[in-house]
Amino acid sequence: MTRTLVRSAALAIAGGLLASALPFTAAPALAAPPNEVPTQPTKGACGFAPLEDQTYSTFVGLPNDPARTPSRGTSGVVLQTNQGDIPVVLERAKAPCTVLSFEFLTRTKYFDGTDCHRLTAYTTPPAALSVLQCGDPLGTGWGDPGYSFKDELDSAKALGNWPGFPDGSRKVYPRGTLAMANGGPDTNGSQFFLVYADSRLRPDYTVFGHVTEEGMKVLDTIAAGGIDAGTEGTEQDGAPAIGVTIERAKRTGTS
Repeated sequence: MTRTLVRSAALAIAGGLLASALPFTAAPALAAPPNEVPTQPTKGACGFAPLEDQTYSTFVGLPNDPARTPSRGTSGVVLQTNQGDIPVVLERAKAPCTVLSFEFLTRTKYFDGTDCHRLTAYTTPPAALSVLQCGDPLGTGWGDPGYSFKDELDSAKALGNWPGFPDGSRKVYPRGTLAMANGGPDTNGSQFFLVYADSRLRPDYTVFGHVTEEGMKVLDTIAAGGIDAGTEGTEQDGAPAIGVTIERAKRTGTS
């Protein structure tokens, strides 16, 4: 596996598995100082589990994990990028543990100064994958926060079926979706993707919010900038040609 093949983020398209350069209101509490990686999962409802292999980890602690994870209301975060602000809305009811983790990583400035390393534009039938992938401090598709947590796939299973798949094995991840990237069942970490055009995927990727209309304008600009295939990508899958850096991720309130 080369560095441009993702370790912690894989997306399924066209019936296969594509792995490429690309994964509440409670105050966070660190289970251990950043340099002291714990070995046991948190004891709350989410069970954030430290990774045994920390080779590609940027560890900032574990999220606070209450016995009852907040599951109502929304939380706002703005991804302040060099291409413009991308506000997103986190929806607790869809994926409470995912929102809890994303809020924690935002508070600890985990996303600050990180590059969105992957842009896809698969449009040739039957493939359809149009996403910007972010959340890896290494900028390679290999990075993770040193912990993982379980999938919350009811939100994905509730999506509409892709035409021709009445069994629900392929879903429409609609334009504006905010979802987690992963490398298999229950391997969520920090990597996430923003959908700029309806995409066909297995319901294996936790949906936990959406991009605002304002954010979609910026996302469209990034997509229109095209893809830099580099040495290991393709015209349909590589780094954003215009370069996208999350200069700061900032919480904007809850409701």
